[in-house]
Amino acid sequence: IDECETNSHHCNPTQVCINTAGGYTCSCTEGYWLIAGQCQDIDECRYGYCQQLCANIAGSYSCSCNPGFLLNPDGRTCQDVDECEEEPCSHGCFNTYGSFMCNCDEGFELASDGTNCIDLDECSFSEFLCQYRCVNTPGSFSCICPPGYYLYEDSRSCEDFNECDTGNNTCTTEQVCFNFQGGYTCLNPLQCQLPYTAVSDNQCMCSAENPACRDLAFTVLYRHMDLSSGRSVPADIFQMQATTRYPGAFYIFQIKSGNSGREFYMRQTSNVSATLVLTRPIKGPKEVVLDLEMVTVNNVINFRGSSIIRLTIFVSEHPF
Repeated sequence: IDECETNSHHCNPTQVCINTAGGYTCSCTEGYWLIAGQCQDIDECRYGYCQQLCANIAGSYSCSCNPGFLLNPDGRTCQDVDECEEEPCSHGCFNTYGSFMCNCDEGFELASDGTNCIDLDECSFSEFLCQYRCVNTPGSFSCICPPGYYLYEDSRSCEDFNECDTGNNTCTTEQVCFNFQGGYTCLNPLQCQLPYTAVSDNQCMCSAENPACRDLAFTVLYRHMDLSSGRSVPADIFQMQATTRYPGAFYIFQIKSGNSGREFYMRQTSNVSATLVLTRPIKGPKEVVLDLEMVTVNNVINFRGSSIIRLTIFVSEHPF
């Protein structure tokens, strides 16, 4: 007799009747267990049926995965998703377990969205990156130099471009090209003003036999030099000394003219020599002309005479 078919069993309504030979048994369906005569749902989530996320439902359960994972065909375990295959990053991508990380090329930094890269302005980090001027470029920077200079091998320093050596100047064949930091000038042939006469290409002389020369310097020697703008002080920049010595004579060195701003002074270094000292920084571009006088005094023969070095200093526009 099939008690289950004839409904002659005494199973609880929550139970399932199973016919057996000569009788029947009362059981619970899959996902339920018998407790105190009642079939109650088994909470599969309590027993770690799912690797990650679990949702219990009547008589069963459902597994799901965290973001960055996919549910495997077994319906229980999860596998990592390689997000980098979809190229979510603007530069480099590094897959991690359950997620990913973006990285940027050198010279860029990660934006707040975590995927895009924005250029770093290296020029804003320090004013010492370049000697003259820094120009930001995507992912890097470059240094530039002012006219008259070229970029040195270190790609940061500026070196003077010698227009006189390279021939890149406008001086005529009669002129002499004089290079200074950041530029050059063309020096005209020496023209001595009367009563002086030229004795070389850079020296004028006034003969002692000429009465007009009595109160004038015996010789005027022309010299040129360059000086960087804002050079640190004090600095010895030029030396002057007597080329001939007379018995019983002594020498006085002084700045006769051109030192109206008191940027220079003469420091006597021996009986026959002195040094021109820069005492205040000079900002360029500027041209300074100094008359450095050497007075020769000989009390034995009651002689007093002088010689002058006319020093022209070309001060550069930049401190390099």
